[in-house]
Amino acid sequence: MKREAGDHLLPDFLAKNPFSQVPVLEDGDLTLFESRAIARHVLRKYKLELLVGDGSPESAAMVDVWLEVEAHQHHPVAGAISIQCLLAPLLGGVRDQAIVDENVVKLRKVLEVYEERLSASKYLAGESVSLADLNHFPLMHYFMQTEYASLVEERPHVKAWWEELKARPAARKVKEFMSPDFGLGNKAEQ
Repeated sequence: MKREAGDHLLPDFLAKNPFSQVPVLEDGDLTLFESRAIARHVLRKYKLELLVGDGSPESAAMVDVWLEVEAHQHHPVAGAISIQCLLAPLLGGVRDQAIVDENVVKLRKVLEVYEERLSASKYLAGESVSLADLNHFPLMHYFMQTEYASLVEERPHVKAWWEELKARPAARKVKEFMSPDFGLGNKAEQ
């Protein structure tokens, strides 16, 4: 079924996600919203090792820790920079450099923690890739298009991790669906 702009505000969609946002996943009788919850559900069903590492409680806990770091430390600051540098101009707005500068300082600190962690392990939660790593891909893909990509590139372990992550076949496939204009198309010009 083809969806139109504004469909997320219609009653049938609001019954699935009361926050009127995408994505929504219907899996049999189960309806989920929130992308991180959807990802965890899909992995529990089809690729559990991406959630539990080597299967030990300790390994699963490290995946959980780095999922939380991504959600609460990395995503807010890298997202703020990406929105100001990439999305605001597309929508006809002007970048708020004060927001960018404030979040660059915060992101530097976050990436120093990443650099330290990645100097001790290949991936954030250990020696094998996990959802903790993969959750970074969509935002990092856009962030790396900003002039602040050097924050990643100047940290050798973070840079190697990013290069490995973006080279994964699944990441390359996802990238095909990630429009440089955030899917706004002509709406950005209106």
